[in-house]
Amino acid sequence: MALGLALLLWLMATATVVIFIERVWWFPELVSEQGKVIDQQFILTFIVVGLVFFLAQVALGYFIWRYRARGAERATYWHESPKLEVTWTVLTAIVFIGLGLQGNRVWAELRASDAPPDALTIEVVPQQFAWNIRYPGPDGTFGRTAAALINDAASNPLGLDDKDPATRDDIVAINQMAVPVHRPVRVILRSKDVTHSFFVPQLRVKQDAVPGMAIMIHFTATKVGEYEIACAELCGMQHYKMRGRLLVMSETDFESWLKQRQVQ
Repeated sequence: MALGLALLLWLMATATVVIFIERVWWFPELVSEQGKVIDQQFILTFIVVGLVFFLAQVALGYFIWRYRARGAERATYWHESPKLEVTWTVLTAIVFIGLGLQGNRVWAELRASDAPPDALTIEVVPQQFAWNIRYPGPDGTFGRTAAALINDAASNPLGLDDKDPATRDDIVAINQMAVPVHRPVRVILRSKDVTHSFFVPQLRVKQDAVPGMAIMIHFTATKVGEYEIACAELCGMQHYKMRGRLLVMSETDFESWLKQRQVQ
Protein backbone atom coordinates (compact mmCIF):
# COMPACT_ATOMS: atom_id res chain seq x y z
CA MET A 1 0.00 0.00 0.00
CA ALA A 2 2.76 2.45 1.00
CA LEU A 3 4.79 1.62 -2.10
CA GLY A 4 1.71 2.11 -4.28
CA LEU A 5 1.05 5.55 -2.77
CA ALA A 6 4.70 6.52 -3.21
CA LEU A 7 4.64 5.42 -6.85
CA LEU A 8 1.43 7.41 -7.41
CA LEU A 9 3.08 10.57 -6.02
CA TRP A 10 6.17 10.08 -8.20
CA LEU A 11 4.02 9.46 -11.27
CA MET A 12 1.90 12.58 -10.66
CA ALA A 13 4.99 14.72 -10.05
CA THR A 14 6.64 13.42 -13.22
CA ALA A 15 3.48 13.98 -15.28
CA THR A 16 3.22 17.56 -14.00
CA VAL A 17 6.82 18.31 -14.95
CA VAL A 18 6.35 16.77 -18.41
CA ILE A 19 3.25 18.93 -18.99
CA PHE A 20 5.33 22.07 -18.43
CA ILE A 21 8.35 20.84 -20.40
CA GLU A 22 6.19 19.93 -23.39
CA ARG A 23 4.09 23.12 -22.90
CA VAL A 24 0.83 21.20 -23.15
CA TRP A 25 -0.95 24.09 -21.43
CA TRP A 26 0.96 27.27 -22.10
CA PHE A 27 0.66 30.98 -22.72
CA PRO A 28 -1.02 32.29 -25.87
CA GLU A 29 1.24 33.14 -28.78
CA LEU A 30 3.64 36.01 -28.10
CA VAL A 31 3.23 38.92 -30.54
CA SER A 32 5.21 41.75 -28.93
CA GLU A 33 8.87 42.65 -28.51
CA GLN A 34 8.49 43.54 -24.84
CA GLY A 35 6.87 40.22 -23.96
CA LYS A 36 10.07 38.21 -24.42
CA VAL A 37 11.56 39.20 -21.06
CA ILE A 38 8.24 38.50 -19.33
CA ASP A 39 8.12 34.98 -20.75
CA GLN A 40 11.76 34.44 -19.75
CA GLN A 41 10.93 35.46 -16.19
CA PHE A 42 7.97 33.08 -16.10
CA ILE A 43 10.09 30.23 -17.44
CA LEU A 44 12.81 30.89 -14.85
CA THR A 45 10.18 30.84 -12.09
CA PHE A 46 8.64 27.62 -13.42
CA ILE A 47 12.04 25.93 -13.58
CA VAL A 48 13.00 26.84 -10.01
CA VAL A 49 9.61 26.15 -8.46
CA GLY A 50 9.08 23.02 -10.59
CA LEU A 51 12.42 21.56 -9.52
CA VAL A 52 11.64 22.17 -5.84
CA PHE A 53 8.16 20.70 -6.29
CA PHE A 54 9.48 17.57 -8.02
CA LEU A 55 12.20 16.93 -5.42
CA ALA A 56 9.72 17.49 -2.58
CA GLN A 57 7.32 14.90 -4.03
CA VAL A 58 10.16 12.42 -4.55
CA ALA A 59 11.23 12.89 -0.93
CA LEU A 60 7.64 12.58 0.31
CA GLY A 61 7.15 9.34 -1.63
CA TYR A 62 10.41 7.97 -0.25
CA PHE A 63 9.46 8.74 3.35
CA ILE A 64 6.01 7.19 2.88
CA TRP A 65 7.66 3.97 1.69
CA ARG A 66 10.72 4.02 3.97
CA TYR A 67 8.81 4.64 7.19
CA ARG A 68 5.71 2.57 6.41
CA ALA A 69 4.06 0.52 9.14
CA ARG A 70 5.68 -2.87 9.65
CA GLY A 71 3.71 -5.36 11.71
CA ALA A 72 3.31 -4.28 15.33
CA GLU A 73 6.21 -1.82 15.21
CA ARG A 74 5.29 1.35 17.05
CA ALA A 75 5.83 4.82 15.60
CA THR A 76 8.78 6.75 16.99
CA TYR A 77 9.00 10.46 17.71
CA TRP A 78 11.75 12.44 16.00
CA HIS A 79 12.89 15.51 17.89
CA GLU A 80 13.15 18.73 15.93
CA SER A 81 16.44 19.92 14.49
CA PRO A 82 16.82 23.73 14.77
CA LYS A 83 19.79 23.74 12.39
CA LEU A 84 17.86 21.85 9.73
CA GLU A 85 14.80 24.08 10.11
CA VAL A 86 16.90 27.26 9.90
CA THR A 87 18.69 25.90 6.84
CA TRP A 88 15.58 25.14 4.77
CA THR A 89 13.92 28.38 5.91
CA VAL A 90 16.91 30.47 4.81
CA LEU A 91 17.20 28.62 1.51
CA THR A 92 13.48 29.10 0.81
CA ALA A 93 13.75 32.80 1.62
CA ILE A 94 16.76 33.21 -0.69
CA VAL A 95 14.94 31.53 -3.59
CA PHE A 96 11.70 33.48 -3.23
CA ILE A 97 13.35 36.84 -2.54
CA GLY A 98 15.70 36.26 -5.47
CA LEU A 99 12.80 35.52 -7.82
CA GLY A 100 10.94 38.55 -6.47
CA LEU A 101 13.88 40.88 -7.07
CA GLN A 102 14.41 39.50 -10.57
CA GLY A 103 10.72 39.91 -11.39
CA ASN A 104 10.74 43.46 -10.01
CA ARG A 105 13.72 44.32 -12.24
CA VAL A 106 11.89 43.05 -15.33
CA TRP A 107 8.75 45.00 -14.37
CA ALA A 108 10.73 48.19 -13.72
CA GLU A 109 12.56 47.99 -17.04
CA LEU A 110 9.24 47.80 -18.89
CA ARG A 111 7.31 50.35 -16.82
CA ALA A 112 10.04 52.90 -16.12
CA SER A 113 11.15 53.11 -19.74
CA ASP A 114 9.27 55.21 -22.27
CA ALA A 115 8.38 54.54 -25.87
CA PRO A 116 10.61 56.06 -28.59
CA PRO A 117 9.82 59.66 -29.58
CA ASP A 118 8.39 58.55 -32.94
CA ALA A 119 5.93 56.11 -31.32
CA LEU A 120 2.28 56.22 -32.27
CA THR A 121 0.32 57.68 -29.33
CA ILE A 122 -3.18 56.38 -28.61
CA GLU A 123 -5.50 57.31 -25.77
CA VAL A 124 -7.54 54.47 -24.27
CA VAL A 125 -10.42 55.47 -22.00
CA PRO A 126 -12.48 52.53 -20.71
CA GLN A 127 -15.92 52.96 -19.21
CA GLN A 128 -18.68 50.65 -18.08
CA PHE A 129 -18.73 48.67 -20.38
CA ALA A 130 -16.78 49.72 -23.46
CA TRP A 131 -13.34 50.77 -24.69
CA ASN A 132 -13.04 54.31 -26.10
CA ILE A 133 -9.99 54.58 -28.35
CA ARG A 134 -8.78 58.01 -29.52
CA TYR A 135 -6.18 58.89 -32.15
CA PRO A 136 -4.79 62.43 -32.49
CA GLY A 137 -5.55 62.75 -36.22
CA PRO A 138 -3.33 64.25 -38.98
CA ASP A 139 -2.17 67.16 -36.78
CA GLY A 140 -0.63 64.74 -34.29
CA THR A 141 -2.21 66.54 -31.33
CA PHE A 142 -5.04 65.46 -29.05
CA GLY A 143 -7.79 68.04 -28.80
CA ARG A 144 -9.31 69.44 -25.64
CA THR A 145 -11.94 67.50 -23.71
CA ALA A 146 -14.35 68.57 -20.98
CA ALA A 147 -16.36 66.47 -18.55
CA ALA A 148 -19.40 68.71 -19.08
CA LEU A 149 -19.43 67.79 -22.77
CA ILE A 150 -19.56 64.03 -22.24
CA ASN A 151 -22.69 62.68 -23.87
CA ASP A 152 -22.89 59.02 -24.86
CA ALA A 153 -26.25 59.51 -26.55
CA ALA A 154 -24.75 62.16 -28.82
CA SER A 155 -21.76 59.95 -29.71
CA ASN A 156 -19.37 62.02 -27.63
CA PRO A 157 -18.27 59.59 -24.91
CA LEU A 158 -15.03 61.47 -24.23
CA GLY A 159 -16.41 64.99 -24.12
CA LEU A 160 -14.51 66.32 -27.15
CA ASP A 161 -14.64 70.10 -27.47
CA ASP A 162 -15.45 70.99 -31.11
CA LYS A 163 -14.39 74.58 -30.49
CA ASP A 164 -10.78 73.44 -30.23
CA PRO A 165 -9.28 73.11 -33.77
CA ALA A 166 -7.06 70.25 -32.58
CA THR A 167 -10.15 68.26 -31.62
CA ARG A 168 -11.85 68.34 -35.01
CA ASP A 169 -9.57 65.78 -36.63
CA ASP A 170 -9.35 63.42 -33.63
CA ILE A 171 -10.52 59.92 -34.40
CA VAL A 172 -12.56 57.97 -31.85
CA ALA A 173 -13.32 54.26 -32.17
CA ILE A 174 -15.39 52.12 -29.82
CA ASN A 175 -14.11 48.66 -28.84
CA GLN A 176 -11.69 48.64 -31.76
CA MET A 177 -8.02 49.58 -31.61
CA ALA A 178 -5.79 49.40 -34.69
CA VAL A 179 -1.99 49.60 -34.59
CA PRO A 180 0.70 49.14 -37.25
CA VAL A 181 2.93 46.10 -36.98
CA HIS A 182 6.58 46.61 -35.93
CA ARG A 183 5.92 50.21 -34.87
CA PRO A 184 6.22 51.34 -31.23
CA VAL A 185 2.90 52.31 -29.68
CA ARG A 186 2.46 54.51 -26.63
CA VAL A 187 -0.87 54.10 -24.83
CA ILE A 188 -2.26 56.72 -22.45
CA LEU A 189 -4.67 54.92 -20.13
CA ARG A 190 -7.42 56.85 -18.38
CA SER A 191 -10.68 55.72 -16.77
CA LYS A 192 -14.02 57.39 -17.25
CA ASP A 193 -15.68 55.90 -14.17
CA VAL A 194 -14.27 52.98 -12.14
CA THR A 195 -11.05 50.99 -12.18
CA HIS A 196 -10.62 48.88 -15.30
CA SER A 197 -7.66 46.86 -16.58
CA PHE A 198 -6.30 46.87 -20.14
CA PHE A 199 -5.22 43.29 -20.87
CA VAL A 200 -4.00 41.77 -24.13
CA PRO A 201 -2.50 38.36 -23.29
CA GLN A 202 -0.67 37.99 -26.62
CA LEU A 203 1.16 41.27 -26.00
CA ARG A 204 1.91 40.33 -22.38
CA VAL A 205 0.44 43.73 -21.48
CA LYS A 206 -1.79 44.22 -18.46
CA GLN A 207 -2.28 47.58 -16.79
CA ASP A 208 -5.02 49.01 -14.59
CA ALA A 209 -6.78 52.19 -15.68
CA VAL A 210 -7.38 54.19 -12.51
CA PRO A 211 -9.84 57.12 -12.26
CA GLY A 212 -8.05 60.47 -12.08
CA MET A 213 -4.75 59.11 -13.43
CA ALA A 214 -3.07 59.05 -16.84
CA ILE A 215 -0.93 55.89 -16.98
CA MET A 216 1.55 55.30 -19.80
CA ILE A 217 2.35 51.90 -21.26
CA HIS A 218 4.02 50.97 -24.52
CA PHE A 219 4.49 47.96 -26.77
CA THR A 220 5.54 46.96 -30.26
CA ALA A 221 3.36 44.34 -31.96
CA THR A 222 5.26 41.87 -34.13
CA LYS A 223 2.56 39.93 -35.95
CA VAL A 224 -0.42 40.97 -38.04
CA GLY A 225 -3.69 39.64 -36.65
CA GLU A 226 -6.73 40.26 -34.47
CA TYR A 227 -6.53 39.89 -30.69
CA GLU A 228 -8.92 40.40 -27.80
CA ILE A 229 -8.72 43.37 -25.46
CA ALA A 230 -10.09 42.15 -22.15
CA CYS A 231 -10.93 44.05 -19.00
CA ALA A 232 -9.09 42.16 -16.26
CA GLU A 233 -10.67 44.07 -13.38
CA LEU A 234 -14.19 43.40 -12.16
CA CYS A 235 -15.90 46.68 -13.05
CA GLY A 236 -19.62 46.07 -12.67
CA MET A 237 -22.53 43.77 -13.41
CA GLN A 238 -21.83 43.66 -17.16
CA HIS A 239 -18.08 43.27 -16.83
CA TYR A 240 -18.24 40.12 -18.96
CA LYS A 241 -19.38 42.19 -21.95
CA MET A 242 -16.36 44.47 -21.91
CA ARG A 243 -14.39 43.03 -24.81
CA GLY A 244 -12.59 44.96 -27.51
CA ARG A 245 -10.50 44.06 -30.54
CA LEU A 246 -6.87 44.87 -31.21
CA LEU A 247 -6.14 44.92 -34.95
CA VAL A 248 -2.47 44.66 -35.83
CA MET A 249 -2.09 45.76 -39.45
CA SER A 250 0.53 46.59 -42.01
CA GLU A 251 1.43 50.28 -42.17
CA THR A 252 -0.54 50.71 -45.39
CA ASP A 253 -3.66 49.03 -44.03
CA PHE A 254 -3.41 51.05 -40.84
CA GLU A 255 -3.29 54.35 -42.73
CA SER A 256 -6.32 53.27 -44.76
CA TRP A 257 -8.15 52.32 -41.55
CA LEU A 258 -7.53 55.80 -40.14
CA LYS A 259 -8.63 57.56 -43.33
CA GLN A 260 -11.91 55.62 -43.39
CA ARG A 261 -12.72 56.91 -39.93
CA GLN A 262 -11.69 60.45 -40.74
CA VAL A 263 -14.30 60.51 -43.50
CA GLN A 264 -16.94 59.25 -41.07
